[in-house]
Amino acid sequence: MSKVAFLFPGQGSQKVGMGTEFFSSNERANAIVEQADQALGFSLRELMKEGPEETLKQTAYAQPALVTMSTAVLQLFHEQGIQPDYVAGHSLGEYAALVASDAISFEEAVVLVHERGTLMEQAVPNGQGAMVAVLGLEQETLQSICTEVTDGGEVVDLANLNCPGQIVLSGTAEGIQQASALAKEKGARRALPLAVSGPFHSSLMKPAAEQFEANLHRATITMPMVPVVANVTADVVHAPEVIRALLAEQLYSPVRFEESIQRMIDLGVQTFIEIGAGNVLTGLVKKINRDVQAYAVNDEASFNKVVEVLKGE
Repeated sequence: MSKVAFLFPGQGSQKVGMGTEFFSSNERANAIVEQADQALGFSLRELMKEGPEETLKQTAYAQPALVTMSTAVLQLFHEQGIQPDYVAGHSLGEYAALVASDAISFEEAVVLVHERGTLMEQAVPNGQGAMVAVLGLEQETLQSICTEVTDGGEVVDLANLNCPGQIVLSGTAEGIQQASALAKEKGARRALPLAVSGPFHSSLMKPAAEQFEANLHRATITMPMVPVVANVTADVVHAPEVIRALLAEQLYSPVRFEESIQRMIDLGVQTFIEIGAGNVLTGLVKKINRDVQAYAVNDEASFNKVVEVLKGE
């Protein structure tokens, strides 16, 4: 049987109504959102179900909502006795991956990402930072653009190395404008501004990372029971202190998603299951390698389909 990896999505996949179907039909999934409400001290369930969308999109709320949704769906796989061989997440999704690996409790993870989101929002005033997805240019070309703009006085960094031909840049609003223009001059097919509240995964997030380290050191993190592939290194991480350090570094470092997927393929993974809201990661996996299987589980129909596939292997 081929190996299976569970993938957990990051910010941007949230939407009003997320998780409601699972919370209403499954006792274990419902218990997860109840734990989130109690740990956070406000009704995440109500926000996820009713919105408003503008509040749910805010980093401090989107992050715990996405980890809660992913962890709730994970309970259904546990009920079926289905365990992954590897886990990984995209940015914020790494916290859900650590929950799935039993390296951190859900209650601690959901509080951590709420704090993480709050610090990320505070690091750069709204409107002063930006992110853009550039399609059709190689990493080396974009790195030279980042260097040129940064040397000129603005800040632009590689943020998400998602898949061949899709790389996200992050930095000051002016820097991103300059980088987008240079990317188009050098042949980029498109430069798509992202609807985000800050320059995530750029050096502008270092102040947030420094503050967040104290939160990470208070958290109980143990050796993962399922191998976790970390965003920062695109490699399997084991030691709790290394996990802590990488979670802080992740705030201002690029998400090496393409390399992470390739690493798991090299380790024998042939089936990737995206667990939680949306299907962004499933699309990226298919662009990285067309020969592997990739499925998104975000409602009961997709869950039932994937269980059938996995149990039929």
